[in-house]
Amino acid sequence: MLINGVDVTIRNVPHISKAEVLAYIALLTNEHGGTKLRKLIIGTDADGRAVLDYELQVIPFQRIRRITGYLVHDLEQWNDAKRAEERDRVKHGLTADVHLTMP
Repeated sequence: MLINGVDVTIRNVPHISKAEVLAYIALLTNEHGGTKLRKLIIGTDADGRAVLDYELQVIPFQRIRRITGYLVHDLEQWNDAKRAEERDRVKHGLTADVHLTMP
């Protein structure tokens, strides 16, 4: 069932109210800094205690670049000089073939 945009599945819990489900959603959302839940599975263990299994919604990642002391969000906001500086910069990569010589 869908409750507040969360796909909720209830397993082996005979009597659970919507208010209790909403409380679990609020608890998990608060525990994860406000990140919304995508899925929530509510069940019980052998002792009858609640077991929560859940998935968080994916948060899009935006790359921030630092060029000569300025923090900017993306290249589209840069002027021509900053774009040239980024284009001409030496890009370093990691390689697995590293040889160290000790004196």
